[in-house]
Amino acid sequence: MTWQDRYPLSFRLYPYARSADQDAARPVHHPVVILGAGPVGLALALDLGLRGAPVLVLDDHEGVGQGSRAICFAKRSLDIAHRLGCGADMLAKGVVWNRGRVFHDRDEVYAFDLLPEDGHRHPAFINLQQPWFERFLVDGIARAKAQGAPIEIRGRNRLSRMDAAGDGVTLRLDTPDGPYDLRTDWLIACDGARSPIREMMGLGFEGRVFEDNFLIADVKMKADFPTERWFWFEPWFKSGASALLHKQPDDIWRIDFQLGWNIDRKAELDPTRIRKRIDLMLGPDVDYELDWTSIYTFQCRRMERFRHGRVIFAGDAAHQVSPFGARGANSGVQDADNLGWKLAAVLAGAAPESLIDSYDAERIHAADENIRNSTRATDFITPKSPQSHLFRDAVLHLARHAPFARPMVNSGRLSLPSVYDASPLVTRDALPGSPARTRPGAPCPDARLGDGYLLDHLGRGFTLLALGATVPSVPDGVAVLTLDAANPDLRDRYLGQAQRALYLIRPDQHVAARWAACDADKLARAFDRAMGKAA
Repeated sequence: MTWQDRYPLSFRLYPYARSADQDAARPVHHPVVILGAGPVGLALALDLGLRGAPVLVLDDHEGVGQGSRAICFAKRSLDIAHRLGCGADMLAKGVVWNRGRVFHDRDEVYAFDLLPEDGHRHPAFINLQQPWFERFLVDGIARAKAQGAPIEIRGRNRLSRMDAAGDGVTLRLDTPDGPYDLRTDWLIACDGARSPIREMMGLGFEGRVFEDNFLIADVKMKADFPTERWFWFEPWFKSGASALLHKQPDDIWRIDFQLGWNIDRKAELDPTRIRKRIDLMLGPDVDYELDWTSIYTFQCRRMERFRHGRVIFAGDAAHQVSPFGARGANSGVQDADNLGWKLAAVLAGAAPESLIDSYDAERIHAADENIRNSTRATDFITPKSPQSHLFRDAVLHLARHAPFARPMVNSGRLSLPSVYDASPLVTRDALPGSPARTRPGAPCPDARLGDGYLLDHLGRGFTLLALGATVPSVPDGVAVLTLDAANPDLRDRYLGQAQRALYLIRPDQHVAARWAACDADKLARAFDRAMGKAA
C-alpha cells in the first residue's frame, strides 16, 4: 500500500524531499517550528514569514486531505486572509452568503441577514472547502517565498518524540529516510484535535462531550436552492432530528443530519442508508453523487492554558467546539492572527517574552466565548429532557409570529471575532459617545474609502488612525493614517457622537486604545502597554 493509498489527498502540495538537516552532525536550530499544515499552521507560517521571521512547518502528510471538513469561513477570516495576500483567491472560489433561514417541520420560523450594511470588502461568510482554503494559503506561501519570506514546509515529517526544557524544544522526526533531530526556540502545536504534542506532554482538555452524532454528506448535484444557510428543526422529511443544507463550490452541497447518540456508525455510513436519508430530503427524482461522508460527535472543550513554556497551542489542538456556528476553523485562524505579530516582535527583540502571555489570556477568553455559544446552540438543537424539548418547540412556534422570540432560537450563533475587553494590552477607553463596536479590544470594522477599504491601509505594524484630531509625535514603529472624518462609514463605525478621534490599532487590526485627543506621552504609554512592556 502506497503512502497516497493510506492518506488520500485532494492536493499534493509539499511532497517529501530530503532536507540538509537530516545530514547534519548535530540538531539544526530553527527559531520557530510549527507542527501541522492545516489552516491554522499555514496562516501562522505565512504571517510570520511576511514579517521576516524564519519559520519551519512540519506535517506528517504531503498535502491537503480529502473531504470538505470546515466549509464556512467568516468575514474576519477573510479579512485576515486578504492581509496575508490570499483573500481574493478565496473569495473568487467560494460561495458568498449573508442570509440564512430557519425551519421547524415544514414551516419557516424566520430569516436573517448577517451583514445588512454596506462598506465592507468581504461578505459575512463564504462556503469554501477546507482543502481549497489550505491550498490558497500554500499558494500564498509560495508567492511570499519568491519575494524572500523565510518559510519552509516539509511533508512526511512525523513527530515521534520531543523534549521541552529550558529555552527551547528538541524534536525527533520520522521520515521515509529515517529519523533526525532538530532544535527550536518556539514550538507551535497546530496538530489538530488529537494533538500528538499535547499527548506527549501529558496535557488534557476540560469541557463537555455531547451525547449526539451528526452525519455529514457532501453530494454533487445541480440544484436551484438559493445560496443561503438552511436549518431545519424536526424536518418534515424525517431524515434526522435536525438537518442543515449549505452550497459549496463546484456543485457540492453539504448536508448534515442529526442521528442521535446510540448509533451503529458503520451501518450509518453505508452508502445505501445515506442515500435513503438524502432521498427523503430531496425527493426520489433528484440526480446526485455522494462525494464525501463522515460522522462527528459534538465536543466543547479547551486546554487549561495555551502556553506551556516555549510550546504554544493553537486551533483544534487548544480548543474544540461543535460545528454549528462555524467557530472551529475561524477561531483557529484568529489564534494565528493573534499570535503571529506577537511572536515576530519577540523574535526581533522589539517586545519582551511576556507579550506571548497575552496570547494565552486573549485567546482563552475567545475560546470560552466560543464554547459558551456553541454549548448553548447544542443544548437548543439537541434537548436532553422532555422539559427542554417542550421549551425549544414553544420558542420555535412563537418565533414565527413574534420577533422578540427570534433571538432565543439557536441553530448556531454564527462566528464573530472576539473582543478582548479584559486584555492586559488594552488602554482604558477615553472617547465618550463613541461606538461600542470599536471600543479598545475590538477588531476594526472595515469601511469604504475612495481608493479602496480601510483595512487595506493599516499595514502590518501599529497604526495611529486620526479622524479630525491633532496627531502627536508617535513612537518608532507606529504609522500614521489620517482620514476624512466626514466619511459616513468611518463616522458611523469609529466616531458615533464624537467629533474627532485617535485610534491606536494593533498589527492584528484590534483596537489598542482610543481618545478624543492625546499627547505624545499618553500615546507612548499606550503603545508600551500594547507591546507588553507595561502592566
